[in-house]
Amino acid sequence: MIKMIVTDLDRTLLHSDKSISEYTAMILRQCQERGIKVVFATARPKRTVNHFLDSIPADAVILHNGAVIYIGDECYSNYGIESATARNLLLAINRDWPETTLSVEIDDVFYANFDVSTIWNNTQAIHTDFTDLPDKPADKIIVGVSSMSDIQRFSKYLPAHLYIEMNDGKLGLIMNRGAAKQNAVRILADYYSFDMSETVAFGDDYNDLQMLRDCGIGVAMENALDEVKAAADSVCDTNDNDGVSKWLEENVL
Repeated sequence: MIKMIVTDLDRTLLHSDKSISEYTAMILRQCQERGIKVVFATARPKRTVNHFLDSIPADAVILHNGAVIYIGDECYSNYGIESATARNLLLAINRDWPETTLSVEIDDVFYANFDVSTIWNNTQAIHTDFTDLPDKPADKIIVGVSSMSDIQRFSKYLPAHLYIEMNDGKLGLIMNRGAAKQNAVRILADYYSFDMSETVAFGDDYNDLQMLRDCGIGVAMENALDEVKAAADSVCDTNDNDGVSKWLEENVL
């Protein structure tokens, strides 16, 4: 029996225009009415998720790939990167690879060494050379990449307690090793006293792989990467065709 639904947002629950259909909102609310917890699990920061909660008041939200967990309005868990470590890492990569786009999320504020609107529409950031960052932990560092060889190149800069993974085919996310979607799902399952076998997860990208493997049922989108489809228990329709809600209506409701 499914007791918790965990879904990625971009290219999974959201349409390509970043909207949530009325049908999807209805299906998820029906799941909640049956006592099933609904959880968003995304690499996004909190400020870019809040407006989706107007359509679907998720019971919990996993942000920054698992670095931050909100249960309702409360920040329940945070696995960040120490201030000095983040600053030194950014300065080193910026020095050795000055053409690389770099950005960092700190306390829900975005800092970058480039015009972020070239990648994210309607997104603003404080331009910086990373010498003037606030003395607060970073949620994640984002590095512009073009291949897995870039990921390997930048991994050499990381201390043992950090990792880097590919996201969206053009970004490398540097995170605390405690910050991963699957770890966050386990924390929430423990909080709600559920077993992982009682969860279903939906995703499309590399950062969803282990989450889909660890949950009771892992469902990949039809538009997911081939590696994600191979790791999943089943494949649902595309994000633009409301694949998540169609699967839930057929298999849960």
